[in-house]
Amino acid sequence: MPLSIAVVIPAYNEEASIASVIDEIQRLTLTTNYRIQAVVINDNSTDRTAEILAKLPCVAIHLPTNLGIGGAVQTGLMFAKKYNYDFAIQVDGDGQHPAEKIIELIHFSQKQQYDVVIGSRYLLGKGFQSTRLRRFGIRYFSWIHKLITGQKITDSTSGFRLLNKKAILAISEIYPDEYPEPEALIIYYKLKLRVGELPVEMRSRQGGKSSISTFASVYYLLKVTLAVIFTSCRKIA
Repeated sequence: MPLSIAVVIPAYNEEASIASVIDEIQRLTLTTNYRIQAVVINDNSTDRTAEILAKLPCVAIHLPTNLGIGGAVQTGLMFAKKYNYDFAIQVDGDGQHPAEKIIELIHFSQKQQYDVVIGSRYLLGKGFQSTRLRRFGIRYFSWIHKLITGQKITDSTSGFRLLNKKAILAISEIYPDEYPEPEALIIYYKLKLRVGELPVEMRSRQGGKSSISTFASVYYLLKVTLAVIFTSCRKIA
């Protein structure tokens, strides 16, 4: 029986890019022996995202209210858990993440026995590297993560990541909300899940607008720092 993969795509106002993202994944399903299902979580978009999704070969879950990236990803993980998928791959709806790397993430996870694999743009330093301000924030979160866990993760805010079935079952009920990627890494550590990184050459955003503005970036930095510290201190079953 082929391995089953749920490609979880949180989407908020991604009318400009969502069709091409699904198209890449669809082409991947035609060239592999895996059972790959695109699962788009429409986070109460106010543009034409829902209308476009109705015409695409994907599972579309439409949230009645905006939950933010964490709530959208958790919805996708709950779907993967309910339907017993072997892997869940988080992919952004803005076109930054190359779908052809999904199979490489799976092979890397299996070979190295990682429960979670992060696609990192910084291991090789190729492709889109984000703004200088964001790179500073990512290095800061990587430093915080290493301080708490002893493990170096170069791209701690990457939204391109794989979870195997063990990780899906462990975190789907307790996945953090809003801006969850750095906080989730702490949860993986506390759950004793094995985490690794794979170099990925990412692209610039193909459409839409980032949820983090320059004005909000300092607030984001402080908020996520507190969330990470709190998570590292609390008991996680």
